[in-house]
This record gives sequence, C-alpha cells and structure tokens, in this order.
Amino acid sequence: MASMRDIKRRRGSIQSTQQITKAMKLVSTVKLQKARSRAESSKPYFDCMYATMMSMLTKAGNIDHPYLKENGSKKIGIVVVTSNRGLAGGYNSNVIKLITGNDFPKEDVRIYAVGSKGVEGLVHKGYEIAQDFSDVIEAPVYGDAKTISETLLKDFMDGEIGSIYLAYTFFKNTVSHIPKLMKLLPLTVEDAPEEMQTTGNSDESKTLMEFEPDEEEAIGLLIPKYMTSILYGAFVEAVASENGARMQAMDSATSNAEEMIEALGLMYNRARQGAITQELTEIIAGAEALN
Repeated sequence: MASMRDIKRRRGSIQSTQQITKAMKLVSTVKLQKARSRAESSKPYFDCMYATMMSMLTKAGNIDHPYLKENGSKKIGIVVVTSNRGLAGGYNSNVIKLITGNDFPKEDVRIYAVGSKGVEGLVHKGYEIAQDFSDVIEAPVYGDAKTISETLLKDFMDGEIGSIYLAYTFFKNTVSHIPKLMKLLPLTVEDAPEEMQTTGNSDESKTLMEFEPDEEEAIGLLIPKYMTSILYGAFVEAVASENGARMQAMDSATSNAEEMIEALGLMYNRARQGAITQELTEIIAGAEALN
C-alpha cells in the first residue's frame, strides 16, 4: 500500500491538473460562444451556395466545362481541416480516420492540410503533404479560403490532381460534431447529399435553366466562388467544433480528476487510520512488556 506521503503528493498533483482543466474548459467555453455565432451566421450562405450549384447542374443539362469533368489524373487532392492544438478528445483523430479508413490508394492522395495535427497524423501514416496551410485555422477569414481555393483549382486545371475532396468536422450543436468527407470537384449531382439534391416532380424542377452569359462562362465564374464559400464555411464550422470538443474533453477531465481526488482521499484516511492503529498497538505492547 502506498505511503501517506505518496498519496498526499499524488492528490496534490491531481488537484493542480484539475485547476488547469477547469481553466481550459472556461477558455474553450468563451471561444465556443464566439465561434458558434460565426458558424451559425455563415451556415445559411454555405448551404445556399452548395444547393444553388446542385440546382444549376440539375436544370442545366449537359455542360462541357473542365471543372465538371475528369481530367485524366488519378491523384486525389484532399483538404484536411484539423486543429493546431490537442486536448480536444477525438476531434483530430476522427478527421484523420476519414482519410485512412477510406478506399483511396495512399500513393494517389495529396493532402492540403489546414491544421498541424492533421499534418502530424497523416505524415506518420505515410501520406504526401502537398501544401500546409496550418496558420489559417487559427483565425480563418474569407481571403484565406480564396487563396486555398485558387491553389486547388490551379492544381486541378494543371492535371496535378484529378479530384478534390474536403474532410472537416461539421458543427451540429455544442455537443455534437460530425466528421464529414465531401467531394468538391468534379462536381456532379450524384455526389451531393440527398437533402441538397433537387427533388420533386413539379414543372419548375424539370425546367431547364437558361444562362446569361453562356453556361460555360457562368460555371467558370461560379465554381471558384463555390469552392471558396464551401472552404470558408468548413473552416468556421471546424473552429466551433474544435472548441466544443475541447470544452467537453476538459469537462470530462475535470470530472475524472474529482473522482480520483475523492478516491485518494479515502486511501489517505485509511492509511492514516492504519498508521494510528499500528502506533497504538506498539504503545500498548510496549506498556505490557514493561509490566
């Protein structure tokens, strides 16, 4: 059995750790409020842009544009959005599992990383890091998303990658964060989630869309905006999810520390009682020996 000194020292260490986890939980809570507000305000535009593109493709018929067809390259570009810090439960590992658990051949995958934890995890598993934009996730702005979008589209048009995917964490609410893998290019209606696809049998849903200017030029203008909007929406949702996951992780750590402190308190009292009992026994035994 551990000595009272060891138990007391361990209890003090856990109490110090508990104070840190409490402080981190409070900080994450404050950051979450700001990030959630930002994510909720940008979500309607995020969803509307995606739904609009799906609606256009559904009603436009066959459009011959490089953004909408395969370019012959087998390389797969994946934008992986994680955090630059740990202590967020399974937040980072769940996004990495989207890549490693998929059927993509490892040698064909090129990672465009947004977050150093994603870089560390995927490099360790042997994936190629094409670009590292880790600084962006600290305070994402629309301009950052535009820069990354331009890089991706250039690589796509140059044939360095044949498709573009996005792996990020969808912010559903404070306690629910869902890792998602979306295909961004080539853009087809079949790749869209069911709720984003145009449904119904109304005449309006079947009416072909007319473009001014022509559809190729319109798609060339809209796809970069679509890419930028989707990326920016993913960044702000990922930040909110990260802070929500960290808040939950620190809350669990604080609760676990409290349980450990209580258990160590019982152990300390038992050890103290045992020591007192032993001392009394020795005193009584000594007194009897003198008699």
